[in-house]
Amino acid sequence: MQTFPKRTAHAGNLGESSIGTTVTLNGWVMGRRDLGGLIFIDLRDHTGFAQVVFSPQHAPALLDEASELRDEFVISVSGEVRERENRNDNVPTGAVEVYADQLSLLNRSEVPPFDVMDRGRSSEELRLRHRYLELRNPTLQNALRIRNQIYQTVHNYFAAHQFVEVETPLLIRATPEGARDYVVPSRVHPGKFFALPQSPQIYKQILMIAGYDRYVQIAKCLRDEDLRADRQPEFTQIDLEMAFVDQNDVLEIAEGFIVQLWSDVLGMEIDRSFDRITYRQAMARYGSDKPDRRFGMELVGCDDIFAGTEFVPFAKTLEFQGSIVGINLKGGAGNYSRKVIDELTDHVKRYGAGGLAWTKRNDGVFSGGIGGKLTEEESARLVERLVVEDGDIIFIVSDTWKTAHTALGELRLELARRENLIPADTFDFLFVVDFPMFEELHPLTGKPVPAHHPFTSYRAEDAGLLEESPMEVRANAYDLVINGYEAAGGSIRIHDTETQGRVLDLIGLSEEEAQEKFGFLLDALTFGAPPHGGIAFGLDRLAMILAGTTNIRDVIAFPKTTSATSLMDKAPSMIDPLQLKELGIDITEISGE
Repeated sequence: MQTFPKRTAHAGNLGESSIGTTVTLNGWVMGRRDLGGLIFIDLRDHTGFAQVVFSPQHAPALLDEASELRDEFVISVSGEVRERENRNDNVPTGAVEVYADQLSLLNRSEVPPFDVMDRGRSSEELRLRHRYLELRNPTLQNALRIRNQIYQTVHNYFAAHQFVEVETPLLIRATPEGARDYVVPSRVHPGKFFALPQSPQIYKQILMIAGYDRYVQIAKCLRDEDLRADRQPEFTQIDLEMAFVDQNDVLEIAEGFIVQLWSDVLGMEIDRSFDRITYRQAMARYGSDKPDRRFGMELVGCDDIFAGTEFVPFAKTLEFQGSIVGINLKGGAGNYSRKVIDELTDHVKRYGAGGLAWTKRNDGVFSGGIGGKLTEEESARLVERLVVEDGDIIFIVSDTWKTAHTALGELRLELARRENLIPADTFDFLFVVDFPMFEELHPLTGKPVPAHHPFTSYRAEDAGLLEESPMEVRANAYDLVINGYEAAGGSIRIHDTETQGRVLDLIGLSEEEAQEKFGFLLDALTFGAPPHGGIAFGLDRLAMILAGTTNIRDVIAFPKTTSATSLMDKAPSMIDPLQLKELGIDITEISGE
């Protein structure tokens, strides 16, 4: 087995205090420059890189070996740290360089299929196929170290607050939680299947019934659903549950954790009093239940302005109890051509809106779009309500309350991206509370569909609405929103069998079906369940926010693509026919790969 000089220092830690010392560095070659007899290389390890000099005056015997070095060769170098003649203040180690007097080639490398240090010049597909190379990039190295710091803060913070870490099972019974389960066939129970957990929800409630009072777990969860840039089929939650608490208790613990996390990872002290707004307020002002408040341009209700309008689309909206909502893009009148507005119209249509009304303000009058359809009174009230000045352009959506606000909220975000309105290195934290208990009526059964899960309790003052007006019932559910991302979500749970049975009956589950799906939880609730509630943080999303990236794959070591595949190891793959036979599985038809 090859022996080599072990490192005595890390490349990225060398500085002026190292001058005059002799060090041994181990790492990868990151570029070689031959300059008239002198050879320079940058040697990279996980801490950064340092410049190494091979000099004919200092160690001429090494020049031939050094001239053979290529990118990503693995080497060991020993030498004296000296002050750098041409100082480079743009890099952390730019004040020093190492004059090599010993070189060991530990391993060669094929020519990489892309530049490890420049991810932007190659396709993501190529980089994911060679993920072991991309992970050498300092940006990804930093992201995974931020993720590691999150783990440490979780352990320390929750231990200090008397939480006990408990691992819940990965092989569980399939339960309906709003997304498809990944299923695992059982060899010893032919024809039966385990499910992989979408969350530890039922188990953590049972831990509260069992008297553990405060539980926390860094939990791997899996959902077989369509993916987005900020979602993966397998993801990690910081999952917690607390007994004998109300909503304020849970939110205070969550708030304290975020304050500690930002201090530990970024060295940033943030105010502990996060804003709290209701779901209804968030939708009315921002068109989103996870609003990004780092910029203005809030939505403004305009129903009363058009109460007697003769503009047919608006009149019909109000006739059917819909909403008319507007926003004002300051100074945008000259930048938005009809072609661009058509693109924005297509954008709102993707969120269910029938169209997009608009008009510009110049020389004290509205023109273009619906400008000619407005009465003097409507124009005056729009100017006052939306604070319109010359050079502004306003956009209006009229539809059902939810569609109008959602579509215009998405347009708000699109305009902010186009206009660079979102400030960098700024964090906004808020809790959104009082979510609807139910999100819609099932199109086939007509029964209400839980917005969170069927174990969420409702506001006590809304109990009388449960059967007669279920869509008006507010849940004891809450989300933590950071910079427009849902960073955590949770609720106070139902802890008595009568109420739980009432909700399960309302959503259309018979007593037999309820026992079949949730029997062990319902049985547990009969044995003195305490009031309890919890919250789950998306660890991947927290890492993404802290690392300053918008792609969740950057903070996961081995992520899947948007089609839930792993390009590096080519998973999922076909299974050996003998293994299928042992499991009692016969594949009769395959559509696609």
